[in-house]
Amino acid sequence: MQLSPFLGELVGTLVVILLGDGVVANVILKQTKGEASGWIVITTGWAFAVTMGVFIAKAFGSIDGHLNPAVTIAFAVATSDYSKLASYIPAQMIGAFLGAVLVWLQYLPHWAATPDAGTKLAVFSTGPAIRQPASNVVSEMIGTLALIIGIAGISAKSLGTIAIGLGPYLVGVLVWSIGLSLGGTTGYAINPARDLGPRIAHALLPIPGKGSSDWNYAWVPIVGPIIGAVVGGLLIKWYAL
Repeated sequence: MQLSPFLGELVGTLVVILLGDGVVANVILKQTKGEASGWIVITTGWAFAVTMGVFIAKAFGSIDGHLNPAVTIAFAVATSDYSKLASYIPAQMIGAFLGAVLVWLQYLPHWAATPDAGTKLAVFSTGPAIRQPASNVVSEMIGTLALIIGIAGISAKSLGTIAIGLGPYLVGVLVWSIGLSLGGTTGYAINPARDLGPRIAHALLPIPGKGSSDWNYAWVPIVGPIIGAVVGGLLIKWYAL
């Protein structure tokens, strides 16, 4: 298969979910080597996952390395160029789904060893610490806005080529910071594909005792990030960041 932006977004997002959902599985599933190692491990693992995902997306043909429909939407709004939505977002969704399937395979014996259905779902998708949909949407919006403005700052031309070379590392630090500071309310999806793709995988995979995929909440990590993305894109456009 020829390298392309579609392939880059797909493979890069797959890696993000494989390593991101993978660290969650390692921490919360029963009888793993990393069981109960905590929030710091999860946020660090997600930061590294995004860093590696950006590198791999670029290697497979995506110069942007968005890996997130919210990022794609934000920069479409900022540039008034919506041409990438039709290819990037499906690629991100497919990659997220496939990454979640690989996490399921990686931890195959541990699903049956983990009795709580909610814990199993938490490997795949986010959920609120306190379920208040309006507040949860606001949390996802703020987290995504921080992501979009942070990426705009990292990629600002005024910072020169050093920032460009360090870009994937700096985005990883940004995601790490968001997770540590803002992630305690909803689990900081800040990425519709990151939540929806694995949630679909959870619904379809033969996971023993998996319970509900919590579709009543599934709209929150879609709507919140999209609102944050649009606001962020408008700010980038208005201030020429």
